[in-house]
Amino acid sequence: MSLTYNEFYNERTGLTVGVNNVLFSEQTPYQKVEVYETDTWGNMMTIDGMVMLSEKDEFVYHEMLTHVGMFTHPHPERVLIIGGGDGGTAREVMRHSSVKKVDMVEIDEAVVRASKEFLPGVGDWDNPKLNVLFEDGIQFVKDIDEPYDVIIIDGSDPVGPAEGLFENEFIQACYDGLTEEGLLTAQTESPWVPEYHPSMEKVFSALDDIYEKSAMYLAYIPLYPAGMWSFSFASKGADPQSDATFERIEVGLNAFDKSMKYYNASVHMGCFALPNFVRDIIE
Repeated sequence: MSLTYNEFYNERTGLTVGVNNVLFSEQTPYQKVEVYETDTWGNMMTIDGMVMLSEKDEFVYHEMLTHVGMFTHPHPERVLIIGGGDGGTAREVMRHSSVKKVDMVEIDEAVVRASKEFLPGVGDWDNPKLNVLFEDGIQFVKDIDEPYDVIIIDGSDPVGPAEGLFENEFIQACYDGLTEEGLLTAQTESPWVPEYHPSMEKVFSALDDIYEKSAMYLAYIPLYPAGMWSFSFASKGADPQSDATFERIEVGLNAFDKSMKYYNASVHMGCFALPNFVRDIIE
């Protein structure tokens, strides 16, 4: 088989990846989940025709979504992941020795099932700290009774079941579901795609209004639209650029034994520096 996968983010402009085989394809009640064997990027998962991850570049997204917040928190023990059905974010969270429990709330069990079979190196599924729940993450957050230290929003683009993850009501519910030192990180789309700008502006406006500290940060992921990807950080006071945060990064990364492929202290410091055109989107 010799095919190509195409994801267009502006008319005929987008991404093309060579495909050797279609490994998984299922239309679930929520979305279409597919896994391809590619000619360059290893196995690659898409949802509703949009790339979620590949085996070769997933480390960028998962390390940056996770560690910027996890090292900023002084002692994260309870972590909630909304989405994240490929398992990569949970894998990175559980590298932190302080973590006692991770609740991962994924609406679609097919994402987990496909990931376990065709992306087996991504998740740490047998880790006893991990508790996987197949529920609506938006409703789960509204019903939190025991607050979390860190909430990570690892959802897909703001369409379908993930659309509510970008709404003010959900962002407020996350705040209410955090401890007094709690913080949140989330993926917030590509600054290069104009159709995402309204969602980005809405999210960061809500974060500024609700949280004591909030900021956008960036990473570079080759299979995501235009390669530049934004994330949000928001906390009830913790500063991702404080001396204490960098002390924790130094100690923590030494304990990780050079397992990071993208994230390091310099990347943590620099990722909050925004080009002017990006800053203009949210200001």
